[in-house]
This record gives sequence, structure tokens and C-alpha cells, in this order.
Amino acid sequence: MRPESLFFRPDDLALAGPAGRSPVTVRWLGTAGFEITCEDHVLLLDPYVTRASLTRCITSPIAPDLGAIGRYIRRADAVIVGHTHFDHALDVPAIAKRTGARVFGSRSAAALCRAAGVLEARVEVVEREPGQTPIVREVGPFRLRFVPSAHSRFALGRVPFPGDIDDCDAVPVRAEGYRCGAVFRVEIEVAGRTIVHLGSAELLPDEPAPRHVDLLLLCAAGWRSGVDLPERVMRAVSPAAVLLSHWDDFFRPLHAPVRALPAVGLGPLADRLARASRDVRVGALPLLGDLFL
Repeated sequence: MRPESLFFRPDDLALAGPAGRSPVTVRWLGTAGFEITCEDHVLLLDPYVTRASLTRCITSPIAPDLGAIGRYIRRADAVIVGHTHFDHALDVPAIAKRTGARVFGSRSAAALCRAAGVLEARVEVVEREPGQTPIVREVGPFRLRFVPSAHSRFALGRVPFPGDIDDCDAVPVRAEGYRCGAVFRVEIEVAGRTIVHLGSAELLPDEPAPRHVDLLLLCAAGWRSGVDLPERVMRAVSPAAVLLSHWDDFFRPLHAPVRALPAVGLGPLADRLARASRDVRVGALPLLGDLFL
């Protein structure tokens, strides 16, 4: 299946709501990255626009592309790091320093920000201790709930680059130095809508989702490594619509034509999600494409 056959039009999910309800715009930044805008506030999820080449990732240290960040990240009030693999976290410290945004993430995310010189007051660890309820924070019109989640085990049955980032003596570091850290599912309430970001294709049982989810931002990469993942996701989250992400070849720059990762299986994933819930709408976006809610 060609990804273009799944593309939503910008207004496909725009629903008539109460008079005066603020518009919400969701922009796909590639990989698991999103920009959500409402009432002149901007929330970034796993923003990664550097998109270092595969050769560079294998052979040398990687660093944020400040030119790309300047082109594609206009502003931000908050940045959420779902986990700390390089394709989710590499650009976060540079974006936080450039925009003054608050950063929410794991202890590993805080270590990366600290090493890069982000002000301590702008970084908050949202890992919860065992037995605690998920941490909730508010940023402008956004209410954020950080729920423990899991990473897909697509590397021969294992999570790639597992473990925490305890500290960084210097950045940049090599791609394998961006260990996974704690993983979050992020639930966002804004202007009467509920959006859930699942930045890796796995989730934990017994972590209930909101009763009504307007849009699930679902990672496609590695979805086959989990048993019955599409069906489990639909039972757990029951979204009205699913926007597939992390299916693109993120070793290519954002200005290049989008290309799907090898064997990502967008078509079978979309079919299984649709069969699991007859009413759900499943789609994708072009790079830097917008969806209005």
C-alpha cells in the first residue's frame, strides 16, 4: 500500500462543536513527532527534525541540526519526551534552549537536557514511583497526563538500546548512547478534545485510558513485534480516529519525498485497526501535514 492512499485531508476530522470552542491543529513532524497548537500555545511531542543519515548514525557522533530546527520549529511552550532514543530526544535540548520551552520526560531526558545546558527550572521529571498515580501537569490550555508505557521489542525480541541515561559528560554522543529510558503514553486534554500519543508500538496492561479519545497518535514502527497489538490498542484506548506515525524513513531529510520504512506494513496495520473497531477512522499525514480537530 502506498502511504498516500491513507492520507487524511486537513479537515477530515474537524467536527462542529460548541460555539467559541478553540480550534486545535495537529502537525506531523515525521517519526513520532507532533506539534499541537491551540490558543496560541504550542505543544511538541518527540520532535526530531535533524534526521541524521544512517551512515552518520552508525559511524560518528550525532548532533542536532540547528538549521533544521530553525526551519521547522517555530516556537514551543512545552516539549514532551516519550522516551529517549535519538529519533525522539536528540533535538529536545536544542529546541528547549531556542524556544524557552518547558521539558517533560524521564530522568534520562533530564540528564540529556542537563548535559546540554538547559536550565534546571525548565525541566521536569514525570516518572512516577511504584504505586503512585500518573503525574498530571497543565501548560496553557493543555492538560497533560503521563502514563507508564512500554517500548516495542523489535530488535530480535528485545528493546533496542535499553536502560537509562544516567549522565552525559559531553554531547553530541553516538546514536547508541541514546538509551531508551522510561517510556510514557501521554494523554492530552485540550479545548474539549482528548488526544493520546503512543510513541512506541506497545503499551502496558492495566493502565486505563480516558473514556473518550478523539485521536490516537500511534507509532507504526515495530507493531508486528507485539502479539495482537492493533486489537489490544483498540480495546485499551477505543479512539474515534487513529493517526499513524513513525512509519517514515527518518534517515531521509524532511524536505525529501516521504518514504516508508522497509516492511513497516501500513496497510495490514490499518486493516486490523479498522476491523477491531468498525467506527474508527484510520489514516496518516504527509510530512509537515496538518489535521484540524
